[in-house]
Amino acid sequence: MDNILKTIKEKKLISPGDVIGVAVSGGSDSMALLHYLNELSSELDFEIVAVHVDHCIRTNSADDAAFVMDYCKEQMIRSYKFKVNVPQMAQQKKTSLEEVARDARFGVFDALLRKGVVGKIAIAHHSRDQAETILINLFRGSGVTGAVGMEASRDGFYLRPMLDTSKDAILNYIHLHAIPFVEDETNKDNVFSRNYIRNLILPLIEERWPGAVEKIVNFGKDCADDNQYINEQILTDAIIFEKNTAKIPQSYFLYPKAIVSRIIFRSLEKIKAKKDIERVHIQMIKKLAQSGENGKKINLPNSITVFKEYDYITITNKKKEIVELNEPFKSGSFQVKNYGTVSIKKVKDFELQDGELLVDFKKIPKNAVWRLRQKGDTFNKFGGGGSKKLRAYLIDKKVPNRIRTSIPVLAVENEILVIAGVEISESVRVDSNTLSAAKISVTLD
Repeated sequence: MDNILKTIKEKKLISPGDVIGVAVSGGSDSMALLHYLNELSSELDFEIVAVHVDHCIRTNSADDAAFVMDYCKEQMIRSYKFKVNVPQMAQQKKTSLEEVARDARFGVFDALLRKGVVGKIAIAHHSRDQAETILINLFRGSGVTGAVGMEASRDGFYLRPMLDTSKDAILNYIHLHAIPFVEDETNKDNVFSRNYIRNLILPLIEERWPGAVEKIVNFGKDCADDNQYINEQILTDAIIFEKNTAKIPQSYFLYPKAIVSRIIFRSLEKIKAKKDIERVHIQMIKKLAQSGENGKKINLPNSITVFKEYDYITITNKKKEIVELNEPFKSGSFQVKNYGTVSIKKVKDFELQDGELLVDFKKIPKNAVWRLRQKGDTFNKFGGGGSKKLRAYLIDKKVPNRIRTSIPVLAVENEILVIAGVEISESVRVDSNTLSAAKISVTLD
């Protein structure tokens, strides 16, 4: 178990004064970590707090919770227990117990971190778990990033101090210190992907290739070193990050394939959209960038949509809240979800700043309203040129498809007078007879 202290020091996982929440299921791995960190806490001047999450998957899961609480009471370790009905949640979400249990568990951890109950969470993943993770990621097609496996520290809040510690070392430590633990019978259920790898695949691999676990883990470390080096060579200054959106310049897709893949991963990570992204999805994005069809889009897992928009490949959340808008034309401002704030100010000064539009106040009909685009809308182009379908005009102006339905327009029935932040109709332009005008500006979210 000396590797734990070595990992903590090398990776600088724990600092004096830290309050570390230890994820404790009651099994041998988490009980060994709890005991080890408790023994180490005085030496490194930190505090531990046990955190147990009852997933309600087994009928006797409450017994495990009681076991952990009783042990912590005996050892005078502060502890918390939480109960989450994972089977019910999995049924509602129509997804696997494995995925829901993980999300529920980390939901509890995230809440404890947000509330300041703990400053970090320590998880008992060891070297065999790392080998399993690498294999699962490779089988899912996640590429080099997946081959890296788990990190000893994620975001500085989630710690895995046992990643370089073997399962045998943990069991020896348990035996040496007579640490009690419970067996979770679901660990034998090979319906779960990790159990399938753990109980069936890895033993066969080790039988043919002794020491395979260590070699797989070392392969992951080599991938991590290579990945880090390549990532340090990448410049992403020209990528535009907005709310839940990343706009990657088309020119970035001219770089070597390895660089392009990492640029895409970095963009997905920035907008927190990396979950379930595999190599095939990265290839789909690259293929989209190579196509010549503007406005084309592809859908990725977890409501992520990727658009080809003229000079950019834009990655954004697909699902947006349905927005309703019906505002009269008057001085003041109003907000539009998924777009921004529209401001209208009555003025006698007709000079415009960048981004402002100017209309003749008296040319706006009393029944004009701000709303969103509708089928059949037409626009009388400023400067002449006649009327055109609004959709076609927005395409001509290279307004991205993803925001065309979010742009507020000032309309009388299907006649569009103003496209906020874009243009005004010829019918409301300021002329030599204009006495008062309105300036219209937009502040984007």
